[in-house]
Amino acid sequence: MTITGIISAVIFGAIIGAVGRLLIPGKQNMPIWLTVLVGIVAAFAGTALARLFNLSTKGFNFWELLFQIGIAALAVFIVAGLWPKGRGGTSGY
Repeated sequence: MTITGIISAVIFGAIIGAVGRLLIPGKQNMPIWLTVLVGIVAAFAGTALARLFNLSTKGFNFWELLFQIGIAALAVFIVAGLWPKGRGGTSGY
């Protein structure tokens, strides 16, 4: 993977993670870096799931994006529930 691909994965992962985080109601007590990491993993998993169901197309793929956001929301929900309440929150107060 080239440096451009890595930078793109981090940026896209941050966006997918942030959207997944916005879909979960309430405050998620987890750091931003973990949201980005969850978003990156969700982006790869969503792409794999779309290909598994043979929904991959050339160009923009609505189903792939839906899978990525859904997996990110589910992963943020799970990780925020497992993350310790006193560590690494987003506000620090």
